[in-house]
Amino acid sequence: MDAAALRSLCLGFPGAAEELPFGPETNVFKVRGKIFAIVALGADPPLHVSLKCDPELVPELRGAHAAINPGYHLDKRHWNTVTLDGSLPEPFVRDLVEDSYDLVASGLPKRVQAELGWSPG
Repeated sequence: MDAAALRSLCLGFPGAAEELPFGPETNVFKVRGKIFAIVALGADPPLHVSLKCDPELVPELRGAHAAINPGYHLDKRHWNTVTLDGSLPEPFVRDLVEDSYDLVASGLPKRVQAELGWSPG
């Protein structure tokens, strides 16, 4: 997955927005002010995207995939940094990004979830 595809994926979720709060080199994707993905889209390949993850899945994902590591400068229990070096199938990467969005959206107030048209499952 290249930078354009990742950006398009992240912005395709309801209510998703892109910000640059850490400077022009770090793209941060949020839903209603809550971060679900962090990536330097302009960096040399491979891209490294940090994604929120269910803490129960963290050890399994890191153990099964060399391209999934503890979140860089983030809470290691809840964040993974995924290297997009081609070793992970694109549908799997898409699922990881979607899962991150869903985890964040699930923590939003029910009213906001309804405004977004988001529902669990």
